[in-house]
Amino acid sequence: MHPAYSVIFFTSASGGGYLLLALLALFGALGILPTDPVLGVVGFGVGFVAVTAGLLASTFHLGHPERAWRAFSQWRSSWLSREGVLSLATFVPAGLLAILWVFFGRTSMPLAILTILLALATVSATAMIYASLKPVQRWANGYVLPNYLLLGLASGATWLALITAIVLPAFYATIVLDWTAIIALGLAALGKVAYWRFIDRSRSASTPESATGLGAIGKVRLFAAPHTEENYLLKEMGYQVARKHALKLRLIALALGFTVPAILVFLAMLVSGWAAVALLALATIGNAIGTLTERWLFFAEARHTVTLYYGSEAA
Repeated sequence: MHPAYSVIFFTSASGGGYLLLALLALFGALGILPTDPVLGVVGFGVGFVAVTAGLLASTFHLGHPERAWRAFSQWRSSWLSREGVLSLATFVPAGLLAILWVFFGRTSMPLAILTILLALATVSATAMIYASLKPVQRWANGYVLPNYLLLGLASGATWLALITAIVLPAFYATIVLDWTAIIALGLAALGKVAYWRFIDRSRSASTPESATGLGAIGKVRLFAAPHTEENYLLKEMGYQVARKHALKLRLIALALGFTVPAILVFLAMLVSGWAAVALLALATIGNAIGTLTERWLFFAEARHTVTLYYGSEAA
C-alpha cells in the first residue's frame, strides 16, 4: 500500500498520546505518581497535543477533509467511525481528570478507569480499521491489534519517563516509570519481530487463479493489463518496496525504535539530574524515529489482492 505521511504521523502520535494519558491515569490513581500540578500540566498537555495533532493529521488524507464529521454517524458498522467517537469521548474523563490533578491536587479512580478504558478502546479501534480489511492479508491478522497497543505503550511510557525526570528530578518512584518504559519497549520489539516473521512466512490465500475463478483450467497469466498507464489502484494499493530496503528499514526501526531506547532508559537509572534527562531525551527521539519508520513499513509492505489483476503472483 502507498504510505500516506499524514496517516503515518497520526498512528504514531495518537497511539503514544492516548497511552500516555492512560499511564498518567493509572499511576496517578495507584498513588505511584504524585498529583503535582506542573507534572499534570506537562503530562496531560503533551498527551492532548499528541492526540489532537494526530487526529488533525488523519484528515489530510481525506479527499474532502471538511466532510470528516460525517464519519461519526456510521459507528454501528465502521471502525473508522468508532475510532472517531471513542477518540473524542476519551477527552471527557481525561480532561476532568487533568482538571482535578492540576487545580485540586487529587485524582479520581472512576475517571482514571474511564480514561484508561477509552484510551485503549480508541487505539484498538484504530488498529481494527486495518485488521478488518480482509483483502490485505498483512493487516487482517491477529498481530496488528496487539502491536498497535504495544507501540503506543512503548512511546507513551518513554514520554512519561522523560517528563517525570524533567519535572520531578528527585522523585523516588522514577525507577518504576523507567522499568515500565523498558518492559514496554521490549514487548513492542518482540511484537514487531513476531509480526515480520508472520508476513515473511505466509501469504494471502488469494491467487490469480482464485481471483479470476479460472483455477480449474490451469495456471493463470496476465495477458494484458487492465489499464495502459498507472492509475489510482496501482498508486495506492500496488506500492512495492524492495526486499533489501525493507530489511534495512526493519533493522533501523528495531534498533532506533526499541533496542537503543531501552538501553538508554536503563542507563538513565544509573545516573541522575540532567544526565538522566539527556539519556531519556535521546531514548524518546530514537523511539519516535523508529516508530515512524515502522509505521511506514506497515503500509509499504502491505499487499492488496487487487494487484493480482495486474500481474502479481501473490498478495
